[in-house]
Amino acid sequence: MEPKGTQLRRRDGPEKGACGDGNTKNHRTADLVQWTRHMEAVKSRFLEQAQRQLAELLDRALWEAEQAYPQQDRPLPAAAPGPTGKTQEFPPGKRKVFVTRKSLLDELMEVQHFRTIYHMFVAGLCVLVISTLAIDFIDEGRLVLEFDLLIFSFGQLPLALMTWVPMFLSTLLVPYQSLWLWARPRAGGAWTLGAGLGCALLAAHAALLCVLPVHVAVKWELPPASRCVLVFEQVRLLMKSYSFLRETVPGVLCVRGKGICAPSFSSYLYFLFCPTLIYRETYPRTPCIRWNYVAKNFAQALGCVLYACFILGRLCVPVFAHMSQEPFSTRALLLSVLHATGPGIFMLLLIFFAFLHCWLNAFAEMLRFGDRMFYRDWWNSTSFSNYYRTWNVVVHDWLYSYVYQDGLWLLGGHARGAAMVGVFLVSAVVHEYIFCFVLGFFYPVMLMLFLVFGGLLNFTMNDRHTGPAWNVLMWTLLFLGQGIQVSLYCQEWYARRHCPLPQTTFWGLVTPRSWSCHP
Repeated sequence: MEPKGTQLRRRDGPEKGACGDGNTKNHRTADLVQWTRHMEAVKSRFLEQAQRQLAELLDRALWEAEQAYPQQDRPLPAAAPGPTGKTQEFPPGKRKVFVTRKSLLDELMEVQHFRTIYHMFVAGLCVLVISTLAIDFIDEGRLVLEFDLLIFSFGQLPLALMTWVPMFLSTLLVPYQSLWLWARPRAGGAWTLGAGLGCALLAAHAALLCVLPVHVAVKWELPPASRCVLVFEQVRLLMKSYSFLRETVPGVLCVRGKGICAPSFSSYLYFLFCPTLIYRETYPRTPCIRWNYVAKNFAQALGCVLYACFILGRLCVPVFAHMSQEPFSTRALLLSVLHATGPGIFMLLLIFFAFLHCWLNAFAEMLRFGDRMFYRDWWNSTSFSNYYRTWNVVVHDWLYSYVYQDGLWLLGGHARGAAMVGVFLVSAVVHEYIFCFVLGFFYPVMLMLFLVFGGLLNFTMNDRHTGPAWNVLMWTLLFLGQGIQVSLYCQEWYARRHCPLPQTTFWGLVTPRSWSCHP
């Protein structure tokens, strides 16, 4: 028999070992969790870097494959007659290359943490709806959601859609017919007559697109949302017409007399609907259409419209509806700008998500358009130059290809500053025109913010600045800029209704009414 003390020690031994094993297991579990998180982060960084490098390799391979074709087999050569009459090619890699890729938000929505941010915005909409119902029930004893602002904004929408029909038909027929007239293998004077007729058709087409929407909007006093439909389609069809002619005319003129070389009508028809402003004979296509994805994106776009109406109705209308009836003061103006920063940034995010993500992805899916890079990660920008490049890739590609790149080609490779100023000037003027068309008055807030302050920030906050502080600064300036826009435009909108002009004059139309309106 063993001594009693030995039995006690053996009995105590396993208990202490079990407790020690438990602590060891806890430490091992914690280490395993930490190691798993670290490996997940490493995997995400590795996949992101690999995807970026693979996209660059594929872009380069596609460009080299395009260059490998004989010149006569290329439907759209990357060349154009220069100022001296000789054919000049753009530097390699400057043309837009389309590849099959998903939108960035679709990739991020696969991550649960990012989906939670989306759920927070949905919850915000639910809170606005519930608060509207509660306020109506408490104040008026009824549970009815009022959509007066939505109904007013989209008033006379059928008239706007009817106006769109001749605009689209003109864009569908005139540019292609003009190109066909230029591409016909005629001799001497006969071809000159056809070319002149094509130019006349294009002039009539441009006049129709420029005059008809403005005439309808002014004569029938269309509300803002219906005007949005017309002005966006007006600008889109003009940009598409220019891109089609810019990409095809150089090739047609180079091979004229060797047979009709105009692109197919089906490719041009597809281009008018696909979500890009850069014409190509073919685009990468997806294998099938996911109709549930289409319905989801259209539903989200409609939800964003309702969200915007609730924000304007609850956060902006009560503040600015009676502001023009009070004496103007710097204090009131500053408070209104600060009050409008929240609604302004919400409107910016809703416009981005509704149009650049939902609307464009829905049409891309219906048309099986493969390249879904309509935007990049602009929210991570640490410079305004990067923000302007990544916010709206669709428009940026058009400006880069036909304003900046062609400006360098015409002015010389050293005129980068002048070409960049030209891009800002064109973009600022078009943005100001859109605001003027939609709101029905001229108040150059957007022109000043975009051209003056935006241009200065583009050159001062450039890509050399990195780090979280610069991203915070960019978001702060975005908040303030949106607050200035919402505040000043809302004040002017109500001032023009509270203080109508006794007599319509040119200076009365272009002078801000909110500076002097005190009914």
